[in-house]
Amino acid sequence: MAAVPPGEIVSAIADAFAESGSSAVLVSDKEANPRRFYIVAGESAFPVWVYIWTLTHGGGAARPRDEYRIQLTGVSPPLPENPDGPTLLVGYERDTKCFVGFDLRKHRVFSPKSPSIQVNINTLRNAVRDGFAFARKGNDEIAIGFRPDNILAYALNAESLHGEGAGAGVSDALNRVVRQVPLAEDETSAIPVERQRVVAKVSRLVRDSDFRRKVTVAYDRKCAVTGLQLRLIDAAHIVPVGADGSTDEVTNGICLSPTYHRAYDRGLIFLSDDYRMRINRAMKRDLTRLGLDGGWAEFEAHLGREIFLPPDRRQWPKHEYILAAKIARGFR
Repeated sequence: MAAVPPGEIVSAIADAFAESGSSAVLVSDKEANPRRFYIVAGESAFPVWVYIWTLTHGGGAARPRDEYRIQLTGVSPPLPENPDGPTLLVGYERDTKCFVGFDLRKHRVFSPKSPSIQVNINTLRNAVRDGFAFARKGNDEIAIGFRPDNILAYALNAESLHGEGAGAGVSDALNRVVRQVPLAEDETSAIPVERQRVVAKVSRLVRDSDFRRKVTVAYDRKCAVTGLQLRLIDAAHIVPVGADGSTDEVTNGICLSPTYHRAYDRGLIFLSDDYRMRINRAMKRDLTRLGLDGGWAEFEAHLGREIFLPPDRRQWPKHEYILAAKIARGFR
């Protein structure tokens, strides 16, 4: 397989961050590693450096057919690291459109005679199905396959995932967790306490990813209030995460563009029993009093009418969640 052209590989990264609910702007030369991106995710913004090469077959009949690799060409050891955010070392595979991340700490310094890193291609195929996949390598390293919609989660957690996920037995537990197979109590207790945290973290990441995918697909990737698509939508919980009665069911989810998502989470708007997004009049009065009501007419123009609902009525918001959300946010 030929190397993916630089423009395509940069687009793959930017598209992946968009799928993960964030945005990525390239702020460096697209031809050279590391590609430097500026990421905006919600109210956070930070730089991410990405060392990335095409993942290809190891080459030659002597190589196992499932062995793929990246070749660290065009760079010299030691690899510089981002002082202000994550630095990723990844491979991209065009057919699966997935990525595999390697432990930068184990490859920051490498021999110029053999600058390649191997992984079994099934790690990426499993990532297509499960969102993440974990493969323990012979050098006590864990390689992590991930779908594009999980690139933000990987970037923010790469160091702990590679550091704590490489322990004996931990990678097996992680692969069960991403398939949402419960671990027995004795299996969990056999994992060192410090590494149980990464298992719990991956479980949460998988649930978040699964929720986001189910909700965005149910709503045809469009904002329920405006109908906007353009990869500018979030999957929001109707009942806030952590509140009594909140679940990751699709019927406790709604697609919203970022502005309406923030407005919903902050209680400026709320979903009514007749599936209309309505104004919190008390908060509107406070904003007007403070002179912070600029753009109100445009914002309110989309409210008060029935939201765009999933074609499948079984995926519509449950009234019990709508009621629980109003109680959690102080509406009656």
